[in-house]
Amino acid sequence: MGSNGPDYLGLGEEGKGVMAIGAFVEVPGGAGGGGYSGRVTPFVVLTCVVAGSGGILFGYDLGISGGVTSMDSFLKRFFPEVYRHKQDSKVSNYCQFNSELLTVFTSSLYIAGLVATLIASSVTRRFGRRASMLIGGTVFIAGSVFGGAAVNVPMLLLNRILLGIGLGFTNQSIPLYLSEMAPPQYRGAINNGFELSISIGILIANILNYCVVKITAGWGWRISLSMAAVPALFLTIGAIFLPETPSFIIQRDGNTDKARALLQKLRGTTSVHNELDDLVSASNLSRATRYPFRNIFKRKYRPQLAMVLLIPFFNQLTGINVINFYAPVMFRTIGLKESASLLSSVVTRLCATFANIVAMMVVDRFGRRKLFLVGGIQMILSQVAVGAILAAKFKDYGLMDKEYAYLVLTTMCVFVAGFAWSWGPLTFLVPTEICPLEIRSAGQSIVVAVVFLMTFVISQTFLAVLCHIKSGTFFVFAAWICVMTLLIYMFLPETKKLPMEQMEQVWRSHWFWKRIVGEVEDKEEEKEQQAGKIALPS
Repeated sequence: MGSNGPDYLGLGEEGKGVMAIGAFVEVPGGAGGGGYSGRVTPFVVLTCVVAGSGGILFGYDLGISGGVTSMDSFLKRFFPEVYRHKQDSKVSNYCQFNSELLTVFTSSLYIAGLVATLIASSVTRRFGRRASMLIGGTVFIAGSVFGGAAVNVPMLLLNRILLGIGLGFTNQSIPLYLSEMAPPQYRGAINNGFELSISIGILIANILNYCVVKITAGWGWRISLSMAAVPALFLTIGAIFLPETPSFIIQRDGNTDKARALLQKLRGTTSVHNELDDLVSASNLSRATRYPFRNIFKRKYRPQLAMVLLIPFFNQLTGINVINFYAPVMFRTIGLKESASLLSSVVTRLCATFANIVAMMVVDRFGRRKLFLVGGIQMILSQVAVGAILAAKFKDYGLMDKEYAYLVLTTMCVFVAGFAWSWGPLTFLVPTEICPLEIRSAGQSIVVAVVFLMTFVISQTFLAVLCHIKSGTFFVFAAWICVMTLLIYMFLPETKKLPMEQMEQVWRSHWFWKRIVGEVEDKEEEKEQQAGKIALPS
């Protein structure tokens, strides 16, 4: 590259205005993108739409699994014990769906996904983001075939395991791809497209479940399970034609000419020198890092490690996936009929999809922290309200009055909207943008692994917990959201509009993390000075 590299941190005079006040570390709006040139071009939109559509796979599965497990025809065939509990007036309302086999069906996907995403990290780092998308899409198609053709529980479990492997690869690679392709000043909006795709996938699944449950012959669930192949096929075919990211092109073979040409096409300008310089510097460091999973545990990466563990961990403790795949079951539990419960799930997902769109519009304007905090407060109030309504109006036996059932539905809509413009999209955005290239693939694998692990734990235990502590379940979720909102306020700095290759500045300016990363830098400087003294001739 040219001898004149980018200025310190690439922010010029405005970069000196970065300030840390308490937990806040903000980049002034004028810094937009760290001095990089460019705009959102049709080409970058097209590539990100194709890649982001992979979120539909995850969303579709979340929506379908909860829908089919509330269908009587599906329960009669595969889970007759659950169906008998529903018909037994002596079984508590809170315990009708408490079945170990049913929770294994729901949660087996997430263990498979956890293992797959750890493997996907090496594939993504060595062979590229597209390779993981292709593998994930292909395996997901195979899983859909087994689901639609299932005649027994083992076939259903094979369906879930294959879907989990597919999601492990796609969820690990797609957020990386989106973050690396997007211009820094619009990275939040473009990366949030992945969460929007998840919402659209859940919405499609809910609408399809609502339609097929009306098939009187009772085989509508086969359509629901097999149609998962459609978004997987779209992603797989699309990934064949997608370009690799400039970061990976440089990391793989050091072809800066090819990376420059792609950057110019993505940014719509020939002035990409500063961004290319930063990518080359990051790539040089990445190539020197042989074991990213070992390196991420180094002290200098302690802030990134903490965030890639804590953010997805708390994401699941909001209770969101309880709503995603148990919503129809919950609405049936509180007295809504089969068709009405599925329609209610459609309503909650419409609210979430609208909130996702709002998040895309405001995330790069207001920043990540504000959305985390506002969404957290909104979810706390919603979970407390649901718990209070159920404690007061929903007992072990008998049905809840319809007006209170619809009040629960309304409160659930407020909850999913709060999640959809905060913790939903930001769980995938923030970890990918804070991790430097040399640990980025490992960091994203940890995020997805923690999401899958916690989703497994929640899905495996929720129905049993609901049976035992009843409405108290929602107060537990509210308490966890209080904890995680406080942690975000204290320990997560703002990262909006800052190029990923210059992200280390937010940790050096943060009131807490500067004590850790600052000490590491001081020691490294001291070693360099000692090495310099040794090299001097006597």
